[in-house]
Amino acid sequence: MSNPYEIGLDKNPANYQPLTPLTYLERAAKVFPNQVAIIHGKSRTTYAEFWRRSLKLASALAKRGIGKGDTVSVMLSNTPPMLEAHFGVPMVKAVLHSLNTRLDAAIIAFQLDHSNSKLLIVDREFSGVVREALQIATVKPLIIDFDDPEFGDDAPYAKGDRIGELDYEEFVSSGDEDFAWSMPDDEWDAIALNYTSGTTGNPKGVVYHHRGAALMAYTNTIHAGMGRNPVYLWTLPMFHCNGWCFPWTLALTAGTHVCLRWVRAKAMYDAIADFGVTHLCGAPIVMSALLNAPEGEKRDFPQIVTFNTAAAPPPETVLAAMQEAGFAVVHLYGLTETYGPAVVNEWHAEWDELPKDQRAAKKARQGVRYAALEGLSVRDPETMEETPADGETIGEVMFRGNIVMKGYLKNLPATEEAFAGGWFHSGDLGVMHPDGYIQLKDRSKDIIISGGENISSIEVEDALYKHPAVASCGVVAKPDEKWGETPVAFVELKPGAVVTEEEMIEHCRSLLARFKCPRKIIFTEIPKTSTGKIQKFRLRDLAKEA
Repeated sequence: MSNPYEIGLDKNPANYQPLTPLTYLERAAKVFPNQVAIIHGKSRTTYAEFWRRSLKLASALAKRGIGKGDTVSVMLSNTPPMLEAHFGVPMVKAVLHSLNTRLDAAIIAFQLDHSNSKLLIVDREFSGVVREALQIATVKPLIIDFDDPEFGDDAPYAKGDRIGELDYEEFVSSGDEDFAWSMPDDEWDAIALNYTSGTTGNPKGVVYHHRGAALMAYTNTIHAGMGRNPVYLWTLPMFHCNGWCFPWTLALTAGTHVCLRWVRAKAMYDAIADFGVTHLCGAPIVMSALLNAPEGEKRDFPQIVTFNTAAAPPPETVLAAMQEAGFAVVHLYGLTETYGPAVVNEWHAEWDELPKDQRAAKKARQGVRYAALEGLSVRDPETMEETPADGETIGEVMFRGNIVMKGYLKNLPATEEAFAGGWFHSGDLGVMHPDGYIQLKDRSKDIIISGGENISSIEVEDALYKHPAVASCGVVAKPDEKWGETPVAFVELKPGAVVTEEEMIEHCRSLLARFKCPRKIIFTEIPKTSTGKIQKFRLRDLAKEA
């Protein structure tokens, strides 16, 4: 028998349009044209102007042949061009690839080649490392320099030389503000490309689609309690999971972006007090900077500021200090593959009345699924059976839903492995509590999260093994109140070998980005199993005491 609800009720342009976050900015520009969209130093950009500049950027890209499926890379701080790129690039159906500004030249070159980058916008702060990367890379993208007029005399880094063919303002000016931008042909089309930190070998390119970005903007609004016209301080790097999709979220809510090139306590307090900041996101290091700032840099402010953090749960003492300082901390969890946070520790008011140890146990959990995530589960990765919700049985944390990545660029085997059994395998090990809240217990790939950045223990170990004196080594995370976690290396030297801690750290710095290098080297016999495998759990216990 035919279904009457499917006869003559087909999709058509009147009742079906692909989901995309691009329409959010268009609406904000029409409804709130004079609302300040972006604050950057002394400059102010309204929503009408933000929309015009995004259109002009899109037009300039189109004039140079950038179109559907082309990659536009950016090496930018949290500045207006980064926000404009989040709209202007997908307006021509191209894909935005945001480079981590802390990467070394070799990894930058790999990403440019792997993504087949056609155009690269570079902040002059990073022109030195990008020039080095371009000498290694095979691709030859069009280079556009961004010379930030708000760079400031107190900059911790000097501006590098110009390396591009055009200046960013010159490039944007060449575009047409009446440009006829294009909706995606399909909401499944790619909108952004973000690379993982790489656990073994080269990093993987995580592809986001318009649908996921649009839904993430809605769900951020809900779980961060954004409301109407929020004021958001950019402490989280926009290169990290597209700033957890908050560039698109703020357009949805017609909020104000407060740009911050460098995360420093005085600048944060000034922004919070002067501009009425209501929300920010960051790692424990941002909390530490705020709490440990000199009294002369702190400012009073009347509003409660929502602070979203997705690293390890902050200690109870830190949470109490943040509350006293005027911040409400929201604990989140997610991965690059889930557009950033997809799990939130939804707090129940009655938990505030629990004894301190029980309250701390509740706060240590990662939480429950975002509204836009259809499934969050802990399962046996081999049988795909759910583990009992007993808070004890360990399994792999898995995700299912529209805010899970499209897949890994040019890596079908890794994509199929990640989606085996119809769930995204996070690689994180955890438990499910009886009330449906998950809690991480370990990371199956031994990723160290330091200052919000992922560090692969395998990558650090590979660097250590390149030293001729190293016989065996193991790298684990040491809990750190400022950074969340820092890498500690345990090194067993070859017989007769002599090397100092300082020499070993300098060796690592010659091979790795500085933030990946061990903060401490402990020379000792490495504990191993009978089959020769390093016992990482014992190293973690030793690291806590080091």
